[in-house]
Parts: sequence; structure tokens; C-alpha cells
Amino acid sequence: MASRLFDRRTRERAWLLYAWCRHCDDECDGQTLGFATGFATRARIDRIRKRTLAAAAGEIRGGVFDGLACLLRECPIPRRLIVDHLDGFSLDAEGWRPADQAGLLRYCYHVAGAVGCMMAVVMGVDPEDCETLHRASDLGIAFQLSNIARDVRDDHVMGRCYLPRDWMEELGVDPADPLDPERRHALVALVRRITDLAAAYERSAAPGIAALPMRARWAVLSARGIYGGIGRKVASLGGAAWDRRVIVPRSRKLAIMTASLARAVRPG
Repeated sequence: MASRLFDRRTRERAWLLYAWCRHCDDECDGQTLGFATGFATRARIDRIRKRTLAAAAGEIRGGVFDGLACLLRECPIPRRLIVDHLDGFSLDAEGWRPADQAGLLRYCYHVAGAVGCMMAVVMGVDPEDCETLHRASDLGIAFQLSNIARDVRDDHVMGRCYLPRDWMEELGVDPADPLDPERRHALVALVRRITDLAAAYERSAAPGIAALPMRARWAVLSARGIYGGIGRKVASLGGAAWDRRVIVPRSRKLAIMTASLARAVRPG
């Protein structure tokens, strides 16, 4: 929904980037548009990496890879960001789990912060503007932290856990069953740390958003409000946050987009 607020050229470029990201995610996990349980495998990731790097070199590989090649001809996205994003899938294939907050943030950078940086370049940010790219990374990290807070149950079903091990030990969350009803209060406290961290990264992203063109500011402010709304709703629901998947209703999204427009048109 937020992407529709871009000008047409930026919107279509964003779709090309997202199509590649979505395909890589699905292919690695054996899913379709994020649905159906699957597991990342080294063979799938190696195949994705090979086809992606070939597309980055200008080779025709078919489907979303040709779209990526087209995008890279038009936008100077640094190759290191593409590789950084692919490395996030490798972490999942290795069955990696974060030992601490630094590990959690490392994962969030690879799977979402790097995408935020690529999106910033798509929106016209100079790839040498490290400060703005850092802020774009912060926003991607904030989005992923909200996802992790919301998806504790879904991740557990898939045999994954992105909750830092030292936090679980400190608060008494069982790594084998983080949703244990007897310890739900501990999970609530841990996830509150994650949503608080997401809010801090949202705030850190603000200067970068101010540097974007107006239409891009509107879109990114809208996306920030929607994703931030997920994290805030998870925090407010407490122990009931995982009884059903938390979403932001369409009516609320429209309200966020309207408020974001008012903010986007104000200088600074």
C-alpha cells in the first residue's frame, strides 16, 4: 500500500526490488509468497546466490533476476548490499540463533536493514551518502524487530527462534517452548524489550526520512507508521499477542497514510 505513494518510476523500481527479495525468501524456504512451512537449505541459497550475482553482472537469467538486472542498470545499488541481504538467508540455512542483542541486530540488518539501504538508493539517495543509508538501515531493522515480536509463534512452528538466548535465560523463557502458558509473562517481558528496541530504531531513522523527496517521505512515513503499529499492538496485547496474527486494519492504514502526508509536506 505504501509503495503506491511513490511516483511511478520509483514505485516500479521498488516492485522490481521487492519481487527479487520475495522470490529469494520463498525459494530458500520452499514457500509461495511467504506461505506454507518450509526450511532454508544450503543448496537453495547457493542457487539463489549464483543467479543473483549473474544478474548483477548483466546476464539474462529469467524472471525476477532479469528484473533485478534491469533495476541495477538504472540504479547504482552497491553490490555489497545485495550480498549482505543474501547472507541473511544463509544464517537461516545454518539454523543460526542470536546469542545476544548484537546477534539479533546483526540478523535484522541482513534480512531487512540491507533492504532499507537498497530502497534508499532506489528513492534517489546517493550510495556514497553513508549517513542517510545508516538511517535507512535503522528503519529496516525496526521493521524486522516488529516482525520478530509478532511472529514468535509462527517462527516456533518453523523451528526458528530469533529471541536472544541471554534474554531468555535472564527472564526465564524456555527456548524449547517460548509460548509455554506457565511462562507467558516472561515472554511478554522479553518481547517488550524487542518492541522498545524497534521504537528506538524508528526514532533513529527520522533524519534519513527527512532527506528524501516528498513523495518518498510520504511513502516511508506511512510504512514506518504501519510497521510501528504492529509492534505497538503486540506490546499492548501482552500475553494475548500470539493468540492470532496481529495486523493493522485497512482503515487504520489509511489514517496513518493521511497523517503521514501532513508530516511529509512540512520541511524538515
